[in-house]
Amino acid sequence: MSEQATLSMGGAFVDDSAARTEFLAVQRRLRWRKRLLPLAAVLALLLIWWQSIEIFGIRPFIAPSPVAVGEVLVSRFDMLMENLLPTSIEAVLGFLLGNFAGIAIATAFVYSRTMEEAFFPIAVMINTIPVVAKAPILVLLMGNGMEPKITIAALICFFPTLVNMVRGLEAVNPQSMELMRVLSASKSEVYFKLRLYNSLPYLFSALKIATSTSVIGAVVGEWIGSTRGIGALIIQATYSFDSALLYSAVIMSSLLAGAFFLLITLIERTVVKWQPASAP
Repeated sequence: MSEQATLSMGGAFVDDSAARTEFLAVQRRLRWRKRLLPLAAVLALLLIWWQSIEIFGIRPFIAPSPVAVGEVLVSRFDMLMENLLPTSIEAVLGFLLGNFAGIAIATAFVYSRTMEEAFFPIAVMINTIPVVAKAPILVLLMGNGMEPKITIAALICFFPTLVNMVRGLEAVNPQSMELMRVLSASKSEVYFKLRLYNSLPYLFSALKIATSTSVIGAVVGEWIGSTRGIGALIIQATYSFDSALLYSAVIMSSLLAGAFFLLITLIERTVVKWQPASAP
């Protein structure tokens, strides 16, 4: 190999190393940008909120300042956490129950067209009933315990999972299905090794929606006939015109839903490894 060719290859290696270094630097900047932009947006909104209270002279019982809400979050943290616990239990149990039912019924729909045609319209009609209309009915049927709150959370989680799972279980590559038939795969093997595997991205999309709706269902369920929980605390703070406590309770429910969403996202990244990374 000539000396000129050797120098050319050495230059190519140097260029490749420089390009890789630049690429990693760009990726680091993008990661920091994704972290700092939401933080900057939150700080900007808090500043706008605070200045609006000061400029327009809004009374505290109508809308508290961020400082007042922060003081309540610190001074009454134990009480807020005590009420957050039952709401968390109701949301998690409703999430598990609703999504399990959605997956099971979606599987039945995929393997029985008659069942899908008979019961899918009923599921749609149940989903159209407002949550605040379902809550008193379930409280009358089940009492004032956790059961109606869990059921409300489950009903809200159920429909998105049902729709997404039916779509995911049916969206199987025909060539893959033909290959399973050629290999004499049983129905259970086709389901677990092909259909369920194919439906995981659809399932996790529904689960991420259900993380927030399960908390909403639990909170709404606590509005009626409950003395504990974030929903009950919201009602109590509303009728006592304690707006700082009201905002603090809302923030706690939002943090619960956000933490739940983050957990499902981390599980998705662990389980669904073949999904391409989203573009920045």
